[in-house]
Amino acid sequence: MCLLLRAFKANRQAGDCGSLPGALLLPVNMPTLDAPEERLRKFKYRGKDASARRQQRFAVSLELRKARKDEQALKRRNITSVSPDPADQQTKGDSLTLQDIISGVNASDPELCFQATQAARKMLSREKNPPLKLIVDAGLIPRLVELLKSSLHPRLQFEAAWALTNIASGASELTRAVVDGGAIQPLVELLSSPHMTVCEQAVWALGNIAGDGPEFRDNVISSDAIPHLLTLVSSGIPVPFLRNIAWTLSNLCRNKNPYPSDHAVRQMLPALLCLLGHPDREVLSDTCWALSYLTDGCDARIGQVVDTGVLPRLVELMSSSELNVLTPSLRTVGNIVTGTDHQTQLALDAGILGVLPQLLTHPRSSIQKEAAWALSNVAAGPRQHIQQLITCGALPPLVAVLKNGEFKVQKEAVWTVANFTTGGSVDQLIQLVQAGVLEPLINLLTIPDNKIVIIILDVLFFILQAAEKISQKENMCLLIEGLGGLDRIEALQLHENHQVALTALNIIERHFSEEEETVTALPARDRDHKFLKDLTNTYHGCTTPKPGPRP
Repeated sequence: MCLLLRAFKANRQAGDCGSLPGALLLPVNMPTLDAPEERLRKFKYRGKDASARRQQRFAVSLELRKARKDEQALKRRNITSVSPDPADQQTKGDSLTLQDIISGVNASDPELCFQATQAARKMLSREKNPPLKLIVDAGLIPRLVELLKSSLHPRLQFEAAWALTNIASGASELTRAVVDGGAIQPLVELLSSPHMTVCEQAVWALGNIAGDGPEFRDNVISSDAIPHLLTLVSSGIPVPFLRNIAWTLSNLCRNKNPYPSDHAVRQMLPALLCLLGHPDREVLSDTCWALSYLTDGCDARIGQVVDTGVLPRLVELMSSSELNVLTPSLRTVGNIVTGTDHQTQLALDAGILGVLPQLLTHPRSSIQKEAAWALSNVAAGPRQHIQQLITCGALPPLVAVLKNGEFKVQKEAVWTVANFTTGGSVDQLIQLVQAGVLEPLINLLTIPDNKIVIIILDVLFFILQAAEKISQKENMCLLIEGLGGLDRIEALQLHENHQVALTALNIIERHFSEEEETVTALPARDRDHKFLKDLTNTYHGCTTPKPGPRP
């Protein structure tokens, strides 16, 4: 297990520092530059194979990428009170009691059965407290499933499908009652109905069933629903219907324990790529969510999506002004850069660094956080990726977030700096320092998050090591001391957290001991070394970093 940085990239979810057992616990005796391999083995992925770099992410917190209902609904209940058929307005089902409904639904008279089924549907469509369980407990599901097969009575099929849709929108036990009642196969068959309203309601019902979890998702897939859905995608249907299809496809991509089968994914990807070109924002949103679920996995699964050539369009959508499009497209790209260096390079080639630095200044902190998370995984790559971060102007907005961002965003920015620091060259680290990163990092040493404090201390250790490589450690020590860093590191030696105290002590002993102090007591001419002057000017002449260049 990697003890510090995201050595296998997205093994840690954004904002979650405590989900890795033993994470961030530094050894008591920090190795020096004489033993770089030992430290890299603990902190960085270089030299490890892919399986060691990337562990299964369902073992860690799902804070960033879990399918929260405020992001995309798992299930949707149809609460429309107006039926698409004007003739339905003349029925008298509203006055029926539950016993009347039970009797009517089981009647042989099609009109009486229709009125009772419609009355049940209306009860289930109430906006507040619909009696879902009451209808299930009344034993109506088997009869409603049977009515799905009444091809001579499409209005009856429609009402039965609507009722089952709303039951399946409830708790898992209610969805299971629909599945156990045998609803999936007749609903799949209704995807070929010549009546669009019936077909659309069947799509909705299957979406609710698939959204319940991987078991029912796979039941829908094994019932051959995907080919029927794909036929509908290419049939020129109205936009509201297409929205339901895109949402149902997203639920067929959702959940990863287990993931949907490779065959199912291969079936859906061409349609998703097609939908990604649609102008409707709701269609785009659900399509991007589908892709985000498919890329939330191993490198091979990420590769399935990347190989479709979808990246340029995703990067384009990351500039959308619509939050419901921006969020899942950013999530998908963030997932992709958790993959191999090649997959990350493809994302870089598609232009993600033309967008991510701008998103660090987005009005919503949730977007800033995901942008910083994506940047942290780019920074976990090879030095050429780190150089691209520098070249695109990502450092100034990153430093600005470290200074002024919400704490959840600052934590992601700290991870970005940490990955940058352990993987970058000495020259790249100096550019990081010159961008003004030390001051906000030092200020964050007072936060109550011990693990982030340890990360920051480790970053300072790496920066001091880099300075030592070019015989400039004494000047770096002076700079850190001038920013109040030495006082804060010394104070942390007395921290109640044992690991924080040890980490601070190791820095003091290694870089600020009495022996070191005699070295840093340099003549004035040495203190005026260009290196120190440049860094000092960075901090005293540019307290607020300028925004990075925008493409």
